[in-house]
Amino acid sequence: MKILVTGVGGPAGSSLARQLHARGHSVIGADMVPTIDPLLDAFHQVPAASDQQYPTRLQEIVLEHSVELVIPTVSEELPVLSAARIRELLELAGARLLISSEESVLISDDKYYTMLTLRGDNVPVPDFARINAGNSEALAQFSPEEQIIIKPRVSRGGRGVRLVTAGDLGAGRVSAGTRDVVQRFAPGREFAPMIFRNPDTGDIEACVVVEKTELREGLVGNAVSVRRCELDDPIAAHVARIVRSAVQSLELVGPVDMDVRLGGDGQPVVLEVNARFGANSQSAPELLDAALRLAGVASTAQAGCA
Repeated sequence: MKILVTGVGGPAGSSLARQLHARGHSVIGADMVPTIDPLLDAFHQVPAASDQQYPTRLQEIVLEHSVELVIPTVSEELPVLSAARIRELLELAGARLLISSEESVLISDDKYYTMLTLRGDNVPVPDFARINAGNSEALAQFSPEEQIIIKPRVSRGGRGVRLVTAGDLGAGRVSAGTRDVVQRFAPGREFAPMIFRNPDTGDIEACVVVEKTELREGLVGNAVSVRRCELDDPIAAHVARIVRSAVQSLELVGPVDMDVRLGGDGQPVVLEVNARFGANSQSAPELLDAALRLAGVASTAQAGCA
């Protein structure tokens, strides 16, 4: 099968390229940054997702290589590609686009709206607030000495994530704006569960929980290393149940990557949701197997979600 992977120079894209190559597929890579990878059958440099020519450029690549499946891995492109007219553009060129609906993508893309939606469906999340004038709403539920996370409402990876105290924010020692969201810091173990929900049937076909064993910034940040958890472990099973509820709440399909952490009471809470493959997908080959089955490719792995 000929598969186009966008963001192929990034952690999620390069991991998928390696996995697909190992399965014998032809991998066409696309990225803003020139990428040299001997595993790629072809590479195309593309403009930013915000560029009006971006969807047309992808369509040209699909037509040139007779691509059958497009797997986006960059957060910034998801709101663009999920639009119905763009999906139709690629499908007319002969490729299936592995992405959730535009509404679900837009909610998941904004961390504040993600938290609102999950909380409304009783999916556990940390206490949170958006930043407003004077920070009164953000500070009302936190005592000055409490640790809080300030993060951009729209971002990817660990960009812009800061661990501070509520008192620092209240006294103006740290700054935050209306594009930020505040969450109560969850001090426990952090997990990166991954799930695949079939867009045709709504069935959850794969669910894998990995624990982040080292973070780039110590207490926060991207995972440096992870370990796979068995779902007979009570905590991992609890995390798996929560992420299943989260994807149903957000009505996401296809691959979904999440950050979940244990709060001060030891209970898991969802920190954020990414409607795409993540950087740790090599630890969960069942997700890619499910995606390939959807595309009509035989697969040997089977997995369910506890």
